[in-house]
Amino acid sequence: MGTYANEDPLQLSSAINKKLTNFGITKTFKEGDIILSEHSYIRSIPIVRKGSLRVMRTDDEGKEILLYYIKPGESCIMSFLGGLHDDTSKIKAVAEEESEVLLLPVDKVSLLIKEYPEWLDYIFKLYHKRFEELLEVVNAIAFKKMDERILQLLREKKKLTNSLEINITHQQLADELGTARVVVSRLLKQMETDGVVSLSRNKISLM
Repeated sequence: MGTYANEDPLQLSSAINKKLTNFGITKTFKEGDIILSEHSYIRSIPIVRKGSLRVMRTDDEGKEILLYYIKPGESCIMSFLGGLHDDTSKIKAVAEEESEVLLLPVDKVSLLIKEYPEWLDYIFKLYHKRFEELLEVVNAIAFKKMDERILQLLREKKKLTNSLEINITHQQLADELGTARVVVSRLLKQMETDGVVSLSRNKISLM
């Protein structure tokens, strides 16, 4: 079962939520659907109502790495910045699970900033949260061993899905961590021997 938003997931006033509903379009995306592609112009800002999105960065060789997750009530600060400056997206946003997303046209972002100071405060809070998460990514790459990073990612996915069983392949896990599948498979096998995880086809269970 995925994570669901509460009655007021954005923690904003009813007036802003009403504006968001009037201005935006709500769509449901299946697991694996791409909501935002790299190098594409940003025409709308995704605000997650239910489910979750993962935000990835791809290098010139096509290798990807997970930057952060967007949870209910949250949005992608990089979309805000790119949309406001009419720039192309530097990231890819993918549905981690079936997700309900409100797509807010970029021209409405500035309008809401002018009318509602708390909307600007919401954007700053998102920026602060994402900056901290990106620092954690840098810290993990620079200082943590790969088995620690694997376990950290699995625990994060556990929180997102509220389940000890995580449906993911070794290749998908390797892609999100920016490493090779053979490395992930070897370390997962050792973690299984140590009693940390249990492995089955396309599924990893935390013990």
